[in-house]
Formats: sequence, C-alpha cells, structure tokens
Amino acid sequence: MAPTQPGVTPSCPRTSPDSAHLDSKKALVMTDFSALDRSLDIVVISGGISHERDVSLRSGRRVGDRLSAMGHRVSHHEPDAALLSTLLDKQPDVVWPAVHGASGEDGALLGLLEAAGFSYVGSRTDAARLAWFKPTAKTLVGRGGFSTPRSVTLPRETFRELGAAGILEQVDAHLPGPLVVKPAQGGSAQGVSIVSESSQLPRAMVEAYTYSDVVLIEQQIGGTEVSVGILDLGDGPFALPPVEIAPVAGRYTFEARYNAGETHFYTPARISDDATTEVSRVAVAIHDILGLRHLSRIDFIVDDSGTPWFFDANVLPGMTETSLVPQAIEASGRYLGDVYSTLATLAAAE
Repeated sequence: MAPTQPGVTPSCPRTSPDSAHLDSKKALVMTDFSALDRSLDIVVISGGISHERDVSLRSGRRVGDRLSAMGHRVSHHEPDAALLSTLLDKQPDVVWPAVHGASGEDGALLGLLEAAGFSYVGSRTDAARLAWFKPTAKTLVGRGGFSTPRSVTLPRETFRELGAAGILEQVDAHLPGPLVVKPAQGGSAQGVSIVSESSQLPRAMVEAYTYSDVVLIEQQIGGTEVSVGILDLGDGPFALPPVEIAPVAGRYTFEARYNAGETHFYTPARISDDATTEVSRVAVAIHDILGLRHLSRIDFIVDDSGTPWFFDANVLPGMTETSLVPQAIEASGRYLGDVYSTLATLAAAE
C-alpha cells in the first residue's frame, strides 16, 4: 500500500465504482509500460506569470521528481520566450505542462505545443478552452443532464455600462443567496467570496474582477465538497476515489489549499455508497462531455440527497504535496511514479 500524505485518511474498501472494478486489462496496461523500461526525454513546463505561479512550480517539481525516480530524463523550463527554441533544440519525447492559470489551462500553451508537433500530457487545446471558461463548462454539463448551480455571468464591461447598482439589485432579486462569487476563469480559489447578505455583493464583485474580466455568480449549494480525479491509463477514463474537502476554518481558500494542516481530506469521501457511485459516474461523464484527455479533476458539492452538483473542471490539476489528485492516486493503491510514467508513455505514443 502506498503511503498516504499528512491529513489524508487512508483508503478503505469503499472506493469509486470504476477504481473498485479496475480489471486485469487496466492493470496489464501499467505492467506492460513498466516492462518496456524505456527512458523518455521529458520536459516539464511550470511557472509562468499567473497568480498561480508558485503552485505551478511546486506541481512541476513534484511531477519531475517522480518521473526522474522512474528513470526518465527530466528537465524543467518556464513558459517564456526561450521555450519554443529550447523544445525545438531538445526534441523531447514528451512534454508535461504544469502551468496553472492563464496561458497554461486556457489552451494557449497547449495550442503552441500542438502546432509545433510536440506530444504532451493533458487535454487537447479545444477541450482545455471549454473547461477553462466556467460558464461554458457549466452550460455543456447542464445540457448533458447533470446538475449545476443556477448562476449569472457578468463581464466587467456589462457591469460598468448597465450600472452596478441596477445589476446587483436584479441579481439579489432573482438569484437568492447565499451566493458564491468567483472569477469565470482561474483556480486555487483566488478571488472567490461567499456572499450571505446583499450588502456584501459589491465588494465580492470587485475582488473577483481583480482576477478576471468576467465574474460568475452562483447559488451556493449546501452539502459536502467532493473532488473526483479522472485517469485514463490507456483503456478509457475511470474515477479515482472521491476526496472530501473539509477546511479547518470552514472555507477552502487559497491558503487552505496549499498550507499543510489547514484542511482535512478524507479519501474516500464520507458520503453514502450510492452517492459515491453517482458522483464517480457523473465525473467520468463530464470528463467525456468536455472532451478531456489523460487526467482531470472534477469538483462537486454533493447535497444531502446524494445529488452531485458540478461547479468546476480542471484540465491541469495541481500536483503539489497537498493537491487532491495525487492524494486520490495514492489512496487507490497506485504509486505516483507508475501513474505519471504511464501517462507520459501514452502521450509520447499518441
């Protein structure tokens, strides 16, 4: 059994249905790639200039360390002006993008890699763009028949042109609180506010506009916050054990995400067996609806009736020591190095 990380409840028999039924064919995929013992030249791209730069660097280091331990030749590079010339000179077998935030998750960097003909781990450009813009992802998920909170999307220009007072009055009248106000793009809970009274809404809007020119206002759903990692190790996507997120201070802020000890994680989540089955099924379906590839993380609130409410999809999930996907991988009994190596090998072959 792989060691669990601090704050992570060890895996117990109740796992997601797909991981629980990991058949011999999936296991053989991993075994076969390990048996090849082929050392790949891998460039890990991390850093950037977004608000999530530090998180990206930590993710890149963690991924690179695991890949190096598996015998791959790993180098690191920033997404800067020298990146393309470096890649053209090195001609790596595969690139692992670990750039969070704009340019990394919005499809820009991935589009450059595709145009230049480099194999890489992660979703294709078009899928990344769909998932990056939360209102679009919510629309597609809703059309697929799955639950997502009622919301309104407000570009900064609309907010200015139509007048803040009138818009906020309509929001307050037609979207009963409590509300979650967040940037329409981005992650790590930056710029996110919980609004329980209408008087708090203007300040929350200003905070969200600091991180994006478009703001998403959602009704807050009561329940258990659950994140489901999705992997495809060569035989189709499957769900990892759902991770329950329980911040000590009550809110999963940026600090609570990345400072050890500020959040308790329970893997698998402390929800019913039926709710576990359902949230795992829905997560895989959303991964497919958005056209994602290799790995993703789908975030939900599971309400008291067991219904999963989708609110975010992550095409380049964090891989730090407190990130959720690595925790779920280890709780499923897999070794991080094996999984990362398999993903790199798959990407190199595509």
